[in-house]
Amino acid sequence: MKKTYKIEVDCANCALKMEEAAKKTEGVADAVVSFMTQKMKVEFTEGADEKQVMAAVLKACKKVEDDCEIFFS
Repeated sequence: MKKTYKIEVDCANCALKMEEAAKKTEGVADAVVSFMTQKMKVEFTEGADEKQVMAAVLKACKKVEDDCEIFFS
C-alpha cells in the first residue's frame, strides 16, 4: 500500500534526512520526501499497520529534524 502525506520541513537537506530516516523504519518498503511539494510518499511493507508505522516514522524524523511535521489527515 502507498500513501502520500503532507509534511512541513524547512530545507531540502532536512527533507533528505527525513527520507533516509523513514526508509530505515520497520514497516516502510520505500519512502520519497519532496521539499518542493512538501509531501512524503510512503510505501508500506505487506501487512504493516499504517498508524503504527507512521508514528515510528514521525519519531525517527523528529530525531534528525526536530521541527519537521507530518500531517496524518
